[in-house]
Amino acid sequence: MLNPMGLVHGGWVMTLLDSALGCAVHTTLAPGETYVSLDTDVKFVKPITPATGEVTVTARIQTRGRQVGTSEGRAVDAQGRILALGTSSCLVRQAPEA
Repeated sequence: MLNPMGLVHGGWVMTLLDSALGCAVHTTLAPGETYVSLDTDVKFVKPITPATGEVTVTARIQTRGRQVGTSEGRAVDAQGRILALGTSSCLVRQAPEA
């Protein structure tokens, strides 16, 4: 997962944040609703290296309207230092019939 500079590739933490951000919106869904990401934005605060150790990603809902839910999250190291911050907007809609 290292890039040519020896840092963990940013796509790795972006994927973790995207998953957590979507899960935060998912917690607001009623039966028969689904969501799809409209956008995700990530800010890299500190480099992640193999020496960083365990990374924890958390997210929470910001807003939930009739059609759009927004969430915010963070990736932190074992000491609680912020490594990356993320936000996402998701379109909420009725699940398609199977």
